[in-house]
Parts: sequence; structure tokens; C-alpha cells
Amino acid sequence: MSGERKKLYRVCAAGVLFAAGFVFGRHWALFLAAYALAGYDVIWNALRGLFRAQLFDESLLMAVASIGALALGDFEEGTAVMLFYQVGELFQDYAVDRSRKSITALMELRPDSARLILADGTTREMHPEEIQPGDLIALRPGERAPLDGVVESGESALDTAALTGESMPRDVRSGSEVLSGCVNLTGALTVRVTRPYAQSAVSRILEMVEEASAQKAKSEKFITRFARWYTPTVVGAAVLLAVLPPLFGFGAWLVWLKRALLFLVVSCPCALVISVPLSFFGGIGGASKRGILVKGGNSLEALAKLDTVVFDKTGTLTRGVFAVERVLPAEGVAGHDLLALAARAEQQSNHPIAVSLRAAAGALPEGGVEKIAEQPGGGVSAVIDGARVLAGNRRLMAQNGIVCPEETGGTAVYVARDGVYLGCAVIADQPKPEAAAAIAALKALGVRRTVMLTGDAEGAAQRVSRELGLDGWHAGLLPQDKVARLRDEMAAGQGTVAFVGDGVNDAPVLAMADVGVAMGGLGSDAAIEAADAVLMTDKLDRLPVAVRIARKTVRIARQNIVFALLVKAVVLVLGALGYANMWEAVFADVGVAFLAICNALRAMRIRE
Repeated sequence: MSGERKKLYRVCAAGVLFAAGFVFGRHWALFLAAYALAGYDVIWNALRGLFRAQLFDESLLMAVASIGALALGDFEEGTAVMLFYQVGELFQDYAVDRSRKSITALMELRPDSARLILADGTTREMHPEEIQPGDLIALRPGERAPLDGVVESGESALDTAALTGESMPRDVRSGSEVLSGCVNLTGALTVRVTRPYAQSAVSRILEMVEEASAQKAKSEKFITRFARWYTPTVVGAAVLLAVLPPLFGFGAWLVWLKRALLFLVVSCPCALVISVPLSFFGGIGGASKRGILVKGGNSLEALAKLDTVVFDKTGTLTRGVFAVERVLPAEGVAGHDLLALAARAEQQSNHPIAVSLRAAAGALPEGGVEKIAEQPGGGVSAVIDGARVLAGNRRLMAQNGIVCPEETGGTAVYVARDGVYLGCAVIADQPKPEAAAAIAALKALGVRRTVMLTGDAEGAAQRVSRELGLDGWHAGLLPQDKVARLRDEMAAGQGTVAFVGDGVNDAPVLAMADVGVAMGGLGSDAAIEAADAVLMTDKLDRLPVAVRIARKTVRIARQNIVFALLVKAVVLVLGALGYANMWEAVFADVGVAFLAICNALRAMRIRE
């Protein structure tokens, strides 16, 4: 059983004993049993802090205040103080401990074995760490590359989405680079290893996640920062209140001792230790109802200070699904005829480009297509209605002596028939319909800068950036490049820098950013675990909602702090002068806590 679960059961059992104390006529023994069960670890931490010269922390404050209440004979008060404190701690620890515990999806990128090609042509399965640069390994269709290398022989298409986040497979042939973590889709490859396992792409990503998490230190809990000055102040004041007046003849020692103990009861930070975490968890609950998962109060507080938002492209700003964006026929060629011809040539392919062409063309005539052949690294050729048709990139056209213009802003599929250029269809990943409005809403909330990082080509990045109104973009990036660019943005930022992404390759930057935001619906497990917040609906319009929720939550938490401290200050002064009794002390503690909690519940009601 985990420590958190044990603590939860212990606090629940203490709560039962506390309630039983009231049922059996405010029986002091039951209250003391509840107090001991709920607070023995707090008392122990306070004593340990004394021996380690860490005198003034929240454990000492809670111990002194609650024991002071017990000493006055208010057993239920002292026990309630400890119970409230422990419940608040449970709330706060739960969300913090859930953050970044698992990068299971990243582990799945790392194959457990590689097939080394021996001198006689046979293969032997070995652990990737045993393979050395210069060795040859075999990579079959459907397998994940265990090491970085260069294709020695064979042709295939590689799914690089796990590394670059881009859904478009990359064609490789002799001399092409292969990165560990990529999936071989079609043909068998022989790969010459270029880097040892420790320096491979997958190992570097795993290492970056660990380093980035270490660089992003956990923010101090509010009560700890607060107790640094509040605890020594009230404890010192109580001691002086108990000693100085009778020492100078202003009354009996017992009178001032009771006032000092009353002073400590009033000073108990119950209203803060429960209402401040509850404010944040009210905000977290309100966010979850709107499809936003925030992992703890620290993350919510950071979102409230958002200055710069850095986005991944594919799957985050765009749909991650390719579609025909433009059809550019040559003179005298009808656009629908050009599209139908390209789709017929690609009718047997499952490549995303082919799928998008067929979807755009609609119903196609049956028959009339034969001799379909894949042109490695270029496209396809086919005989359609007796004419030889080529559909592919500019290199395929050049290989066949066909001159065609260069198109940018997407992937162009050029079409030729019997050596005559007919035009091209531009395939592009489409921006999400809500992306532009979400970015505009962020700017309306005061976000100073929005930037896109992508492994895609410059033309596609420029087009998406222009359409969505981004302030900047960087293209052609691998995971380590994204980390470097994010570091630059964080250095230049004037406040919190958030990164929004969805892929396994985004895990390092999500972990490094002040606030990592993962797209949860389609996002990888690694991205979700590395992030501080998750947009569960995969819609970017949730991000400005999250910022508004965070700002309202922080505002409510600050209201509770000011209100609690103000009331306590007044009652502390009255108690020290003898004008306040236990009723005022109870109000300053329990009453203020109740009002602060009611205010905290407002954080759950967020208008979009």
C-alpha cells in the first residue's frame, strides 16, 4: 500500500473518531485519539525540525497551535485544526505526485533487440547496446529501428511520427539517414549503424526528458513560503505575550499564559491551509468539467502568468490529416480531370497522399488502369486508358524529362500523361478550425508572443503561421532542436512560457517548459505524462479557457489570504489586550476557514 493511501485511510479513521467524540458527549479521550492518529507525523516532523535547526516550518506552527488548543481544554478545536491541515495536505500532494511519473510510451520507442548481420550473411539477435558503429543490422517491414544509421541497401518508407511529430512517411533509399524509433513501413532495409546506442535518437530523447524535468524545480507550496515569516512571528509574539506583561507587573502569570495560548489558537492557519489548496482544486475541478486536466495548483498558478505560448504544429495547430488544398491544372486541362487521373494512378496505395487524392476525387471510373508501379522515392506510374501516367514529385518528373513548376506551401503531386505535364495537386495538413480563434483569444488575454515549432518544411510552416496569425515559427526541427528553441524563448520571455504539443517527440519540451500542455485526445501517453495540463478534447479553444480559469483561481486564493490574515490580525490584537475570548478565537479560526472555503468554491464556477 502506498504512503499516500495509508495517509488517506489514517485521516479518514481520525475523522470517524472525531465525529464519535461529539456523539459520545464531547468525550476528550476520543478527540485525543483522533488527534494522535491524524497528527502524529506532523508532531514528529516538528520535533525533527527542532533538532535539525529548521525551527519555523508549517509542521511546528501546526503542532504549537493545536497543542495550545488542547492545553486550553478545547480538545475538539485542536483536533479539528490538525484534521483540516492534513486534508489540505492530501489535496495538495495528490495532484503534485501525479505529475511526470511515467514515460511508458517513450520506453516503447526503445526496441529490446537488434538483428546484427554477420559476415556470412546470417543474422543474430543482440541487445542494441552491444551493436557498434559500422555494424550492419537488418530492418524488416513493421519493425522499429533500434539504432541510428544510414541505409546500405533497400528502399522503404519510414514512419517518423514518433520523433518528428509529422504524419507524412519519409521515403528512404541507399544513403538515407535512419533514426532509432522510426518504424519501417514497406521494404526490407540493411542499415549501417552510425552511432552507439547511448547516442541514438531514442536515448537522447529519454535523457532530455529526465534533464528537463530536473531543471523544472517544483514550486514551493504556499504554506511553506507563508510559514517562513508567519510562524516565527506568531510563536515569538506568543512567548513575549506570556512572559513580558507579568514580568513587568501587569497581571498574573496564569492570565497572560492563557492569553498567549489563545493567541496561538487564533494564529492557527487553518483558513489558509484548507482554503488556498481548495481554491486551486476548485479551479482544477472547474477546468476538468470543460475538458482541461491541470496537474496541481502550481501548474494552475503558472498558467495564470502566461506570457509566451510555443506550439507544435502537426496534431496541435493542424489536424494531422492531409487533404488536397489546391488543384493547379496546366492550360487546357480541367481541374477535376487532373485530380481523377492522379487518384486513379494512386488507387492501390495506402500512402496518406494517395488517400487524400482519392478522397478529393470522389467516385472514380472502374477499370482502365493497369501496370501500376511504385517509383521509389518519387511516386507511381500506371497505364490508364492506354496512356502512361506519372504521379509524383518533381524528381520523378525530372527523371522522365518533364519540366514542371515548383509549388510551395504543401506537398505537390505532379501529374503527366505520355510525357506531357498536366498540372499538380497540392496536399497540405489543414489547420484546426478553432486554432486561429484560440490564438486570437490568447492575445486578447495578454499573451505577448505565440510561436510554432515543427519538423515540417519551411513552406508549410510559413503557410500555417500566416493563416493562424502566429508571431513566429521555426521549421525542420528534431526533438533536440525544439528543446534549444524553447530554451531561447524561455530566456527571452517576460513571464511564464508554455509549450503545447501532442507527440512522443514533444515530451522533452513539454517537461522543460514552465507549463507543458498536451493535447490529450490524440496525444501520446508520454506527452500527457510529461505535461502539466492536458486538453482532453484536442481542441485549442480550451487553452484560453484554461488561462481564464487559472487567473480567477489565483485571484480567489489571494482574496482568501488577505481576508484570513486581516481577520486574524484584528482578533490577535484584541486577544492580546484581553478583549477577545475563545468565541472570537473560534471565529478567527473555524469561522474564517468556513468563509474562505465558501469563497474558494467559486473557483469551480467558470463562465467560458
